[in-house]
Amino acid sequence: MIWLIELALVLLLVGGGFKLLARGKGTDKREALTLRRVDAYIETIRRERSNPALAAMSDSELRDLLHSGARNLRIAGERKGWTLLGVAAVALFCAIVAASQDGLRGFAIAIVVGALAVYGLNEFLSRRMREPLERRGIDVDRLRVE
Repeated sequence: MIWLIELALVLLLVGGGFKLLARGKGTDKREALTLRRVDAYIETIRRERSNPALAAMSDSELRDLLHSGARNLRIAGERKGWTLLGVAAVALFCAIVAASQDGLRGFAIAIVVGALAVYGLNEFLSRRMREPLERRGIDVDRLRVE
């Protein structure tokens, strides 16, 4: 019974790894969409004038700032994904070891602790990757390209 759970969790972990590896495809389309979103956000900043520091910048300065911020956000998101995958793999390994020592109860406890660790790390890294842009008054959701 436990080996079925272990097999399912390993397959989920491998599937998550392949999904992260496949994210690099279509970077030209993503880059073009990012540039369009940056240009649209520049127009919004000029129209609303809600942030005087951003409104005082020239278009080229603002474009460079927003484009580099969007790129840094994307890189931080990829780094976060790999980190969470590694932590999930360690949690799965620990759960398997606990299952061999204590059975299903030990496996369940180790998986719950691992899931809580992954969730907490996800929240921490998500806030940390948004913080530099929000400090400058940039709306991160306008730059995010899915």
